[in-house]
Amino acid sequence: MSLFEIRKIATYTEEIHHDFGPAPAQPARKGAVMAVVTNPYVNQYVEDLSPAMDELKALGEKLGAILIDHLGGDASAIEGYGKGAIVGSNGEIEHGAMWHIPGGGGMRAAIGGGTSIVPSTKKVGPVGSRIDIPLTHIEWSYVGSHYDAIEVGVPDGPRENEMVLILAMATTGRVHARLASGFSLEDRGKPGVPA
Repeated sequence: MSLFEIRKIATYTEEIHHDFGPAPAQPARKGAVMAVVTNPYVNQYVEDLSPAMDELKALGEKLGAILIDHLGGDASAIEGYGKGAIVGSNGEIEHGAMWHIPGGGGMRAAIGGGTSIVPSTKKVGPVGSRIDIPLTHIEWSYVGSHYDAIEVGVPDGPRENEMVLILAMATTGRVHARLASGFSLEDRGKPGVPA
């Protein structure tokens, strides 16, 4: 029996052709996939949340594959990622934290790579809550061109006994990235540069 029954899966994508600057050779694409699931731990304190990990990692891989498909179907084109959770009002913030490791691990498995930490955020909120999911480069979190975010939510979720579990990806950095003194992937490993 599943701990997390899926009520619905929603996707959101953006194709950014310009942001008042020159059009790039190819549009920047980013998106998110959201699973509205039951929260098996509502209205109680449960000490050990580890039984959820395997199921959540499998869900992360499934959602990752869905989002890759919506962003063009080429996992090797993914350059940025992030994750998050919105917990319904009968849950606690720690229920959203359950998504951190298995959600990120499942997404990396779907992408077939990714060595940098998957940035994350979470909150408890009512139906219709929205959240900003942070995005960073999949290989090195210090790549300044890929500091970004995507705002998402599900109009009818999470209900009190649900959670919205979210993965986000991008095929490029910001469409007109020109961060002063920002690191590029080529800076990794140079003297005086953060590891």
